[in-house]
This record gives sequence, structure tokens and C-alpha cells, in this order.
Amino acid sequence: MAPFTLNINTMQLRNSLTFSKPKFRGPSTNTITFSFIERKQTATQFSSLKSLLETVTRFSNGTPATCFRYRMCSLKPKASTSCSSISYKVSERVKNNKKKKNKDSPEVKLKNALDMCSKRGDVMGALSLYDSAMSEGVKLGQHHYGVLLYLCSSAAVGVVLPAKSGSGARTLNALVSSSEVLNEGFNGSMDTNGRYFELDDNARLNSVLNSTEKHGNDGILVSEDVKKYALQRGLEVYENMCVDKVQMNEAALTAVARMAMSMGDGDMAFEMVKQMKDLGISPKLRSYGPALSTFCNNGELDKAFAVEKHMLEHGVYPEEPELEALLRVSIGAGNSDKVYYVLHKLRSSVRKVSPTTASLIVDWFKSKQASRVGKRKWDKRLIMEAIENNGGGWHGQGWLGKGKWAVVHTTIGKDGMCKCCGVHLTTIDLDPIETENFSKSVASLAMMREKGSNFQKFQKWLDYYGPFEAVVDAANVGLFGQGRFMPHKINAIANEIRQKLPSKKFPLIILHNKRIKGDKMDEPINRALIDKWNNADALYATPFGSNDDWYWLYGAIKFKCLIVTNDEMRDHLFQLLGNDFFPKWKERHQVHFSFSDTGSPVFHMPPPCSVVIQESEEGHWHIPIESELNYESEIRWLCITRAKLGMVCKDSSTSKDSKPLQKGERARSATTNVSAKESCQNLVNLEEKKETPQELYKNVRDIFLASVTSDKNNSILSDIEAAELIGGCTIDFQI
Repeated sequence: MAPFTLNINTMQLRNSLTFSKPKFRGPSTNTITFSFIERKQTATQFSSLKSLLETVTRFSNGTPATCFRYRMCSLKPKASTSCSSISYKVSERVKNNKKKKNKDSPEVKLKNALDMCSKRGDVMGALSLYDSAMSEGVKLGQHHYGVLLYLCSSAAVGVVLPAKSGSGARTLNALVSSSEVLNEGFNGSMDTNGRYFELDDNARLNSVLNSTEKHGNDGILVSEDVKKYALQRGLEVYENMCVDKVQMNEAALTAVARMAMSMGDGDMAFEMVKQMKDLGISPKLRSYGPALSTFCNNGELDKAFAVEKHMLEHGVYPEEPELEALLRVSIGAGNSDKVYYVLHKLRSSVRKVSPTTASLIVDWFKSKQASRVGKRKWDKRLIMEAIENNGGGWHGQGWLGKGKWAVVHTTIGKDGMCKCCGVHLTTIDLDPIETENFSKSVASLAMMREKGSNFQKFQKWLDYYGPFEAVVDAANVGLFGQGRFMPHKINAIANEIRQKLPSKKFPLIILHNKRIKGDKMDEPINRALIDKWNNADALYATPFGSNDDWYWLYGAIKFKCLIVTNDEMRDHLFQLLGNDFFPKWKERHQVHFSFSDTGSPVFHMPPPCSVVIQESEEGHWHIPIESELNYESEIRWLCITRAKLGMVCKDSSTSKDSKPLQKGERARSATTNVSAKESCQNLVNLEEKKETPQELYKNVRDIFLASVTSDKNNSILSDIEAAELIGGCTIDFQI
């Protein structure tokens, strides 16, 4: 390097720049950029870059907490100004030449060409590029192999999805998105000019002759010849990838698993997933799809559930497409225990089932195998205890009863009653274990963010004064509407919600200490409210510096009670709780409120029942079906009951505490239950065929028999006479 003179104001350099010990390896093409303001002081001359670095090192030794930054460029002085920066670049021409060389390298050109094929879904074109690259000795990397495996595996199963053409609906056999492949495994620069290897005329002709056919938004359907050819070449590509010792990733192994699926080889597809653990790769839900789909399609029940077990062991949870496949193979095998298991998996992970899953469920309950399974005798007390321990809505004790099932489409009323069988559906809490874990996670997060032992004191206070049936977010209530804190609104809400609680006990009122200690609270009327709440042991004042959201949230979770607040719980604090359990908990426990024109509180309670699969103490099922309707009252449900109740209940709870029914009461209860079921079935029959006079007579008789009670004999006679006139018959009572 030729000697040069560099003028730098050393005083300004010392005062305005900070440095750390530089890690230079002598004079090189490293970039050094300084910016400073010139002052009228003596400048220091440097005869070489080395002397400059020695000075910088000397400054850094005297400045311990410093940082020196440099970047790659060539030394090139810029004109100085009153507030100027001088940048020196080294070997700029060499770097530009290297960058141009990288863009023109065969590897980058191949990468760009393959990306274009992936975007077009051009399998044959990609394979032609691969052959050309191999013949020319181009070294392929992870990205090259990934795109090739994606295209070959997609064609092998019959459908190629071009980049960014997905429809959004996920199925079990969904392919890897090509846009995901494009973003994995390549760190080189993209050729913005879109240059790629030119295909020869034979390759173009071959691509056209084995033409792929556009098929709407579902992708590109390929011919059988292309499927076979893509499978053969895809396995060849994978073998070469192993020979070249190119690092595998999840996308590549999943693509190979899909090729195994196209051959019907579930064992090979499952082996690809098992290899991921050995390679330190975390499998995804899509990784298990090929193996699970193959085993289910082949009717290999045990292997299919072995895949599900492997998923759970690696923290991957099946969703409805996977559960639908497991349900189908279980029904095909006639395995009632597995069907029961999958139904509860759907209950816990899918709120509403898809129409295809609902159709499968109907097929099962209409099968002979379904009518044969079930307990004839069971302890009703134990079943009720299981339902209570599970939070309501299911017992998980297996099939109850025997006989054919009646499957009817129905809706649920605003009161939570099934319009078919008359059963009141349950409002279901979270699973007890999940609820306990949820409570612990909230407590641990709160203790991490609250000062000292504030939150632990609150927990002890709850243990002493609890339980509560409702919690009031007092700040949210007091600031409702006008934005000014109004204590009387809290009092109105507390008094009104108290009347709706079974115990009529005051709700827990959570209020920040600053609201209680404020000047406004010294007014006699407000101080009287504070004293009233304190005397009822219902007020907890959160300390200064705390976030009262943690307190009212934890209180509601701990006691599994209502939380009165209009806070939609969408900020970062609640996002820490995740999107799995928390939204379901919120749906079941949050009470919104408003005030009428007269100032009276108006509550918007949680839905009357949980829109989720429910299993009754009699072994009956109610299953909601996913649809495009937005209103819960319009959601379609499957009401599944035993057509003839073949059960004998051993109710151990009726020995002492319960009073036996009198003969008349027992008869009326049985008549009401039977008539509700028959009325529902008659409603379905009316939709399918026109009734004969005899059937009309029977229906009218059954309906009115159900409504006969001992205290309304006089009023029912006129209705019976009217029914006889309508039916043109005589209703004969036989006792």
C-alpha cells in the first residue's frame, strides 16, 4: 500500500468517539468509518493505516466501556464539511467483482431457475435443470435439493401446489407450501433479473407432452406417467442428497415421507419422522401426515395410533384432520374403544366438528357395532361424580346402555335446552388438570412481575376469606362510560350480581389502592361504601406499583367463578397466557355489563351452554357442527340418544338422602321423558314423509298424554276433545 497522510483531530477523536479493543489481523481490506466535528486544534498526521490503528488501540486501553465498529469497504476519502464524515474503503473493486461473480455462479443460477419452476409448479422443468446441473458438475446445496424434493413429492401424490396458491384449508395430506421451501436452506443472494438455466427443446417438449392440468385453487393435477416418473426421480434425488452428505431439514424429510405415502409405504414415511429426532430436528404436525394417512387408508389401526402416540411424546398435538383419519380407521375396524377415545379427543381439541367428521360420527352410531356396545349396569353416583370432577358435560367412563341409537339434527334454545330431547346442555369449565395448570401459570407470571411478596399475600388472603362466586374488576366498572371514577357504579354492580349468585354472598371486589386513598374517596358517601365492602370481607386493595389485572384474573380462576368486566383481555399481559385454554376459559366465565337509562345494571351473561361435544350421565351425546352461521342459536347439533333405553342404573345415592317418587310422579316422569323423545322423532318423520290419519292419531294422542298431570285434569279435557275433532277419531285411555 502506498504511503498516505491522514489528518484526524485527535482531541475530538478522544472526546467524541468510543472504542473497544479492535480485533484486527494487520492491514487488510477492513472498513473503518469515522464521523466527527472539526475543531480548531492541532491535527495529527499518520503515515500509514497501522499507525492509525495503534493510536486507536491506545485510546481504547484508556477507555474501558467502549465499542469500536468497522465494516467491509475500501479506503476512499470524502470531501470534508463543517459537520462532515470521512469514509475510507479498501478494495471496493475486488468486492464488486466478487459479488458479480456470485450472481453469475452456476449454483445461484440453478437456485433461481429452480425457484421459478417451483412457482410455476413445473416438475419436469426442475428435473431437467437437475440433470443439466449434475452433468456439468454443479454442486447442489440444501435449498436445491429441498425444491426438487418438494416438486417430486407433490407430483408423486398427484397434485402440485405452486407457490402462494394455497386455498387456506388444511387437510391431512396437505403438501409443503413451496414458499416455505423457497425460504429454507439457502443464504445466497437472489438474482432479481430472474435468470435461469435454459431448457433444451426436448425438455420443453417433454414438459408439454406430460402436461400438468390446472385444477382451480387446488393446484395442478398431473398424469399417472408424471406421478410415477416424479416418484422415481424424487427417490434418486434423495439418494444423491445422502451421498453428498447435505444436511437434512424437516421439509426435505417430510417430502420423502410423502413419496413413501404415494407408494403406500407407511413404515417408510414413519421412519422419516423418527430420523428427525436423531438429527436434532423438531417434527411438525405436517411431518406426521403421510405416515398417519397411509396407515389409516390401509386400515392398520395399531400403527396409526402408534403415530399419534409418537406425536404426543414430541409435543405435537393432532387437529381435526388427523383425528378424523383416526376416527375413520377406528370405525372401519369396529373398535368401539378407539372410537370413544377419538370422540373425546375431538371434544377436548375441537369445539365444533366439520360436516365430514359429523357424517363419520353418524355412520358410527347407525352401525350394528355401535348398538351392541355399552354397559347395561352402572353406578349413577360414580358417573355423576366423574362429570362433576371433569367440569361438567362428560364423564369418560365408556359407552352406557345398549340398543340402537337415534341420530337427529337439532338446535339448542336460548335456555340451553335441546329442542329434540329436552336435555339441558352443560356449561363446561376447562379440564381440571388444565385449569390447575392455568392457575399456576397465572400465579407464577404474576409473582415474577409483582414487587416483593405482594401477590403471595393476596393468595393467603384468598385462602382465608374465600371462596367467592364472582369477582368484580372494580376499576373497569368504576370508569365505565364517562371515564371518571364513580364508586357508586361498583356498588350497583356488586349488589345486582350478588342477587344472581346462589349464596347471595358479596362478590370479591378488586380495586387498586390509589383508588381507595384518593381525595374523592374521603367523601362520606364513598367512605361508607368502602367500609361496607370491608365489613363484608369483599374488598381487596392491590398495593401501589401493582397491576390489578393479575389479581382479579387469578381470583376468578382460583374459585372457577364469574368475572365481571368489559375488559376484552387482549393486551400483552393476557397474550402471555396463550391462545389455547385462556379463550375457552374467558368464554365460560366473563360477564359483560352495561347500565340502562335508569342507571340499573344490565348483565350479559356467558352463553347458556358450551358449544362443544357433550356426553350426558345417561350416555347420550350432543355434537355441534361447524357452519358459516355466526349465531349460536342457529348452530346445528347432532342429538344422539338410544332409541330404546337399554340400561339399568344402580343409583347408590338414593338410599337415605333422596325421597322416592310416588307412583303417580314416577309415571308422569317416565311419560314425559318418553313423549319428548317420541315427539322429536315424529318431528323428523314429518320432514321425510306425509303422515297417514292413523299416524296423525297416534302423534296427537302421545303429545296430549305427555301433558296430562294430576292438577290439570279439568283443563286438559277440553284439549282432548279438540284433538279428537281435529283427528276425526276417539282418544281411548287405557290404564
